[in-house]
Amino acid sequence: MMKRIAILGSTGSIGKQSLEVIAQHPTEFAAEVLTAKSNYRLLIEQAARFHPSIVVISDQNHLDTVERALSGLPITVLGGQKALEEVVTGDRVDMVLAAMVGFAGLIPVVHAIKAGKQIALANKETLVVAGELVTRLAHEYKVDLLPVDSEHSAIFQCLTGEQQAEVEKVYITASGGPFRNLDTAALTIATRHEALKHPTWNMGAKITIDSATLMNKGLEIIEARWLFNLKPDQIEVIVHPQSIVHSFVQFCDGSIKAQLGLPDMRLPILYAMSYPKRLNGLFPRFNFKDYPLLTFEAPDSVRFPNLAIALEVMRKGGNMPCIMNAANEIAVEAFLNDRVGFYGMTRIIEKTLRQATFLPVAGLSEYIESDRETRSIALTFV
Repeated sequence: MMKRIAILGSTGSIGKQSLEVIAQHPTEFAAEVLTAKSNYRLLIEQAARFHPSIVVISDQNHLDTVERALSGLPITVLGGQKALEEVVTGDRVDMVLAAMVGFAGLIPVVHAIKAGKQIALANKETLVVAGELVTRLAHEYKVDLLPVDSEHSAIFQCLTGEQQAEVEKVYITASGGPFRNLDTAALTIATRHEALKHPTWNMGAKITIDSATLMNKGLEIIEARWLFNLKPDQIEVIVHPQSIVHSFVQFCDGSIKAQLGLPDMRLPILYAMSYPKRLNGLFPRFNFKDYPLLTFEAPDSVRFPNLAIALEVMRKGGNMPCIMNAANEIAVEAFLNDRVGFYGMTRIIEKTLRQATFLPVAGLSEYIESDRETRSIALTFV
C-alpha cells in the first residue's frame, strides 16, 4: 500500500533528497503535503512535479504568488504556521517527515503525534528541546519515531533485533567538520565561507555551521538520549573524518555493531520511509577498496567547546537543552550574517545559559516561553 508522506521543509536539503527518494519509488511513496518557510519558487516547482494534495507556505507574504502559480492544478494552497500544524493531522497523511530546521519543527511534530502519524524525524531540535515530552507522547499515542539523521539511523539499525538492556554504550561518529585540523588561533578568525565548506556532507547552512563548531554532535547526543532511552554516560562522540561508519553500538558482552555506507542522506531517508522493509536504493555503493584507511580520534573540547556545553546541559536536564538550542540558533544566524566570530557563537551560548530561567520540569507551553525568553536574551549578546 502506498505510503502518503507530508514533508515539512520540502525545499531544504533533507526535503529535496526525500523527494528524490519518492521519485525513485513512485509505487511505494507519494508526496501528499509539501511545506516551505519562504522559498516559494522551489515549492512551486516541486508542487508542479509531484502534485501533492496540499502545499503550505509559512511566510504568508508569498501566499498569493503560490496560489496563482498553482491555480491550474488540483492542489490546495495554504499559508501560515497554523496551517502547518493542521495539515499534519489530515486523514490522507500516513507519515510526517519532519525536515524543518530548528525549534519551528516542534509544534507540528507534536500535532502529528497526537493525530497518530508515523514520524520520520530529521529535525533533531524537536528532541533536543522537548525530548521527554515528545517521547512520552509517542508512547501514549503508539507512534513510531523513526530517525533520519545518519548517526541515529545507524544506531537504530544496529539495535534492530537486540534487547535494550544489553546496550552498554553507543558511539556517535563525527566528521570533525571543515575545521578539524585548525588550531585555536586560526579558528578565532575563521569565516562563514570557510565554515560552510563541509568536507564530506552537503547540508543546509545552519547544520553545516553546527558541524563546524561540533554543536551538531551536542544536539545529536541529546537526541540519542531520548530516542534510545540512554543515560548520558552511555553516549560517546568519536571523530571519524571519512564519514563511512555512521555510528557504533557496543553491547554488554563487549561486541560492537556498526552501520557503514557512503555519506549520502538518501540512505537513512529511505530506511525511515520504508521501515520495517528495506527497499532497493538506487545510489552508489560503498567499496572497501576505495577506503583502505578508516580513522578515529577523540574530539577536542578545548578547540570545540560547544560539545562539552551540550554534555553538561544534557546532564542538567529540564529546559536547559531548550535554552542551549535557542541560544545556538541565534548565535549561528549572527555568524552567518558576519555579526560575530567563530568563538563568538560559544560566548553567546554560555552567557545565555547563565541568564535564562531554568525549569527542572516543563511542558509544551513552558518550552515555547523558554524559547522566546532565550532568544530575547541571546540577541543582547550579539
